[in-house]
Amino acid sequence: MVETRKLAAILAADVAGYSRLAAADEERTVARLRAIRSELFIPVIAAYRGRVVKQTGDGSLIEFRSVVDAVRCAIEVQDGMAARNAALPAERQILFRVGIHLGDVIEEEDGDLMGDGVNIAARLEGIAEPGSIYLSRAAHEQVDGKIAERFSDLGDNELKNIAKPVRVFAIGRTGEQPGQGEPVPATATSSAPRLSIVVLPFANIGGDPEQEYFVDGVTESLTTDLSRIRGFLVIGRSTAFTYKGKALDVKQIGRQLNVRYVLEGSVQRGGNRLRVNAQLVEAETGAHLWAERFDKPVADLFEMQDEIVARLAAAINAQLVAAEARRAERTANPDAMDLYFQGMASFNKGATRELLMQARGFFERALALDKNNVEALVGLAEVDVGYALTFHPDDRASLYVAAEEAAKRALAIAPDHAEAHYALGFVYTATHRPTQAIAECEQALALNPNFAAAHAVIGMAKVTGLGRGIETEGHIREALRLSPRDTYAYEWMAIAGATKLTLGSHEEALTWLQQSVETNRNHSLAHFYFAGALAMAGRMSEAQEHAKAGLALDPGFSVSALQKTLPEPANAEVAAHLKRLHEALRQVGVPQE
Repeated sequence: MVETRKLAAILAADVAGYSRLAAADEERTVARLRAIRSELFIPVIAAYRGRVVKQTGDGSLIEFRSVVDAVRCAIEVQDGMAARNAALPAERQILFRVGIHLGDVIEEEDGDLMGDGVNIAARLEGIAEPGSIYLSRAAHEQVDGKIAERFSDLGDNELKNIAKPVRVFAIGRTGEQPGQGEPVPATATSSAPRLSIVVLPFANIGGDPEQEYFVDGVTESLTTDLSRIRGFLVIGRSTAFTYKGKALDVKQIGRQLNVRYVLEGSVQRGGNRLRVNAQLVEAETGAHLWAERFDKPVADLFEMQDEIVARLAAAINAQLVAAEARRAERTANPDAMDLYFQGMASFNKGATRELLMQARGFFERALALDKNNVEALVGLAEVDVGYALTFHPDDRASLYVAAEEAAKRALAIAPDHAEAHYALGFVYTATHRPTQAIAECEQALALNPNFAAAHAVIGMAKVTGLGRGIETEGHIREALRLSPRDTYAYEWMAIAGATKLTLGSHEEALTWLQQSVETNRNHSLAHFYFAGALAMAGRMSEAQEHAKAGLALDPGFSVSALQKTLPEPANAEVAAHLKRLHEALRQVGVPQE
């Protein structure tokens, strides 16, 4: 067996008292754990570029590229669990213990990891208090000073089957032994406006004067692109550039400019490669919320600048919405926008029934407080269309009607709202009005050129309504170029894969659909399309596994439901390919009705 050694950040997690919870109510406990994995763990792990090495009934082993990513992932998961547990009695709460270590590991041919690097993380998790995160000294050294959370030094600990004592640090404690301290109080809400940000001039590392125009161009373009996003308050470039070349204190800048967030970064050129680093900081606390790196060969600098700016703008939008949602959770009397941000935070975690309904509830509450809240109207439209398309409910026609009404109401209030045009285009695509759908999405792109999802819906409209599936892949690739780590990237990949099936390109379909399933294993439609493609390739056992996975996620799915969702085939060739797909699905256990 081929094996390699490498340095890796390892996170081990399990459920404290799992046996007790399972003994009390095994079926409900297992169902809750599945929901936690699909709705919290998987999206958060993906957001921090983690790889799930293995999962047991109540535990997980995850590899990260950096300790910072591993720790931020663990913090977000523990915060999410705290919110879930808040309304539950102590005996029903699910509490995770987490251990993180940076060490040498052996990677086997199948991707499994072994060695002391794994063992120490697992032992740290074993001694951790429920709801806490324990780090080894090696891991702590990598994050000390890079995250806002406080650490408690728990001293040297003897760990089972580990030769030498390990120095252990716990996150978020006030100095007492774990389990005895009071939680650190939440920071008071800033008086700065929501979604207020300044893009500080990026640093030109190395000082190459010929690179200065590119560095300044990234700063200026980011300021412009973020200004296009409705609801953002972005400090103008002239003010931002007064800070160029100065020693910076983000807390002071936040107070001076009255902004909640600061984006800072650097550009470095080495030979024929260019590296751009960016990080988003909460001005009030100085906490680092998110970071991204681009490392690319130097080609057309202006084209590279456009790509980097587009990706950063899309990622920052999502990160600021998540940050505002976390603030809203700490608000005793949330207003309409607080509720909207919480709804979007749920919506951005993925398209499960529970998350979509949770998002819908927040949007409805926002509209109850402010019936003309454009953002909540748009969110409601997107939730209803997404739910109807994914789960084929009996009342999907009424959901489409409601979504169209909400999107049109939003546009009546705000005609230049890019996402409202996109939402209406999404409705038109789902209801087989492709020409109108494409026009609305093109209008969204005219207002916000970095709107990745609009490209995906144009591609969807071309294949489902116009029979121009040959063009769809290009639109999907453009969406992924703009937002490669998008929460809904797996849906775009599924669209590309399903399109390839209608074109008879089964090998390409398999590639796209496998990528979709691996990105998010909780998207039922991707499993069904993948099952059909596998069956047509003669890989029946794999096809049956994915059909079962799809039915586990959506027990009401049927071939008939899929047929009703899609419009009439554009031509006889497409009709023949769809007929083969439907027959393949029946062969692997998907019911007709």
